[in-house]
Amino acid sequence: MLNWAARYYPIVRILRAHDLFENGSVLEIGSGPTGLGRFRKVPFVGCDIAFPSEPLWPMTPLVASAAQLPLEDKQFDVVLASDVLEHVPPDLRTTVIAEALRVARKLVIFGFPCGKLAWESDRALLQTYLAADRTPPPWLTEHMEAQFPEAHIFAKVEGWEVQQQGNESIAFHSWLMRREMSGIFIRASTIGMRIVPSLLETLLRKVDTAPFYRQIFVLHKLGNNENGVGQDRLS
Repeated sequence: MLNWAARYYPIVRILRAHDLFENGSVLEIGSGPTGLGRFRKVPFVGCDIAFPSEPLWPMTPLVASAAQLPLEDKQFDVVLASDVLEHVPPDLRTTVIAEALRVARKLVIFGFPCGKLAWESDRALLQTYLAADRTPPPWLTEHMEAQFPEAHIFAKVEGWEVQQQGNESIAFHSWLMRREMSGIFIRASTIGMRIVPSLLETLLRKVDTAPFYRQIFVLHKLGNNENGVGQDRLS
């Protein structure tokens, strides 16, 4: 689906820029049964509290809470979470971020719908489902349970360089979500992703305009990555 492409293409570009697309160990938090494996055919670990279907290669599944990862410090080169943090209760969000920082050696990537305008666009989408007498997807109803995270959630991160980039305009996201209520559109866009992925990526980059639905935060470890010099915590 194009929604997946809009979320993961920027992550793929970030991994390439850091020479970690084909190399390096990756943990994806909240991966579901597919996650990054739809776009990167290199073994990685996908963590979730449950898997609704059999996880697919190249993922190795790990059933665990993102707030208490059963992993060693600095175990993975990269830890990423795409459209996960908004599903975490607000009082646990900084804990999830701290856990990601703890188990990462080099890079942490968080992408999530951010701010009031994005939340209101999803509330309008929910009303579209209800007006059409259709059952909304579980992720959408969960989005209504709490306000979306704001950018300042990373303001107190120490020991990491934080970079932020907008992803997917609110107008395009709203249009796309309504189109994906159609099975025909989903099948057609899935075929397009398979046949002309480079063209779709180019087109999707053109809709990365403000006001943004999603923000992507890239945290790069400062100091000596291998030896863990420097702090890596939320104060």
